[in-house]
Amino acid sequence: MTLKIISAVEVLFEGEATAVTLPGTMGAFTVLHNHASLVAMLAAGNILYRMPDGSEHTAAITGGVADIDSNIISVCVY
Repeated sequence: MTLKIISAVEVLFEGEATAVTLPGTMGAFTVLHNHASLVAMLAAGNILYRMPDGSEHTAAITGGVADIDSNIISVCVY
């Protein structure tokens, strides 16, 4: 899957990920390959993403919006 984490001033991350956990306003949720299309509001918390080599990374956010469609996860954060 392709993950894009974008703020108003910069691209924080763009690359391949095998799993992405997002802090939704209704609770955290994980996106895997071939996830259903979804638009979700994000709360303050951490985005956790696993790279194809197995390493895990986090990005702290104060909120945002996630759009998941056709194995592309676009996250606009603030």
